[in-house]
Formats: sequence, C-alpha cells, structure tokens
Amino acid sequence: MKSREVTREFSLISCPIPDRAGTQVHISRFRLVSKAVPRGSQDPEYVRGAFARIADRYVLANHLLSAGTDILWRRKAARMVADLQPTRVLDVAAGTGDLALAIQRHCPGAEVTGVDFCEEMLLHATKRGLRHTVVGDALDLPFEDGSFDVVTVAFGLRNMGNWEAGLHEMARVVRDGGHVLILDFSLPRGVLQRPYAFYLNKLLPRIAGVITGERDAYEYLAGSIDRFPCGEAMLELFSRTGLQESEWLPLSGGIASIYTGQVAVMPS
Repeated sequence: MKSREVTREFSLISCPIPDRAGTQVHISRFRLVSKAVPRGSQDPEYVRGAFARIADRYVLANHLLSAGTDILWRRKAARMVADLQPTRVLDVAAGTGDLALAIQRHCPGAEVTGVDFCEEMLLHATKRGLRHTVVGDALDLPFEDGSFDVVTVAFGLRNMGNWEAGLHEMARVVRDGGHVLILDFSLPRGVLQRPYAFYLNKLLPRIAGVITGERDAYEYLAGSIDRFPCGEAMLELFSRTGLQESEWLPLSGGIASIYTGQVAVMPS
C-alpha cells in the first residue's frame, strides 16, 4: 500500500467561547505533525475541500435529500449510544454536529466531543450547540489510548483515506469493553436496488447541486457509497480490526446501516 506524506505539526489551543445560554464552549485546534498516512480509496485533501465548500448548506441539503430520514437514523444511533450509559463519547468526522448533538441530547450526563479535520464544519457544530470540538485527523486522533467509552462516526468512515486504519484508530481511543458505532449509507437489495442506484447516481447530484451549488461534491459522495463496504463486508472489516460481538442493523430497507462492535477486554 502506498503512503503519502502529510505535513502536520502538533499544538493544542483551547478557546472558551460563551454560547447563547452563557455556558463555556471549548474549541480545540490541533496543528498536525508530519506523518505518512496510508493512501486508501479516498483523497483526504479533496474531501476536506469539498466539505468546506458546502459547510453552510450541508445540514439543509442532507435533510431535504433524505426527506428527513437521516434525522431518524441519527436518533436511532443516539438511543443505542444512550443505552450503553457512557460518560465520555467521541464523534469522529463530526462535521456540522448532527450525530454529536443528538447524542448530547440523549446522554445529558456525558461529555460529548466532536472531532473533524474540516474546521468550517466544526464552526457550524459549535454554533448549533455542540460544547466540545477538536480539529483533528480521524487517522491520527489526538487522544490517549482508552480515552472514551464510545466512539461513533456517521457518514464519515466512508470518506477516510483508509477505512481499516480509521477503524483501528477509533478502537484505539476506546477503553477495554467500550464500543464503536458506525452509521453510514449502504446499498439496498431486491426491489429497491435499481431505483436507488438511479437516484443516487443521477438525481441526487443534480438536486444537491441546485441546493448547495456544489454538484461535484455530491457526485463524489454518490461514488463513495458505491465503493464502500456494507453488510457482511463491513462486519468482516470490524473483525479484522479486532472488534468483537459485531452487529449489523439495516435501516430503511438497507439504504443506511448501523454497525456496532466491542473493544476486547484485555486480561489484567
């Protein structure tokens, strides 16, 4: 597997900013240090640029394109996280904060942190009420091993430069016995397969292009769904990264799926 050098330098700045309720919102920024990153099926620089361009219209576009169904999917994922009764949750590739905010509402006693390499997206998450955000790379998370009870990612693993490396990194920052949860698009089978493929590849980029003015970004997103492992293939990916008791929950006829896995408890 080829690697490419990404120039990064590490430093942390934590800036308290009062939100509308008067509480302190902390934005942490990491400048990342030089490290070779495995090159996978996605181009991280293109992904960062594409999401920066659509940041201010991303939430509206997604809700319109899914007729609000993506809200229901995230609520389901947030309820599953709440059932685990976590005290510290990390949402990777948090974007504008949709899943992190849902988890924050369902887990009022937990500290929920959103991390993303696109600062423009996180600024929107902060404005919407997410209390803790960190600018950082999902393939090189700026957290110690075992820092969180649960790590989640919604529609973000698919955009990483290397899916297996991304899962490994998420599992690294989860404590022994903690959980990883993935919510992402998948490809339905049966009667939905052909109409969904037409919608995904033909209609979605055109509609989203009108809403956001960035049709090429959504053409990329449609293509990324076609290439992304789903169902049993995702469970196999979980197994290769050491996640145990993995489960797959198809949503809306298989248009999206939730995957969960548990980090092994190491013998003392």
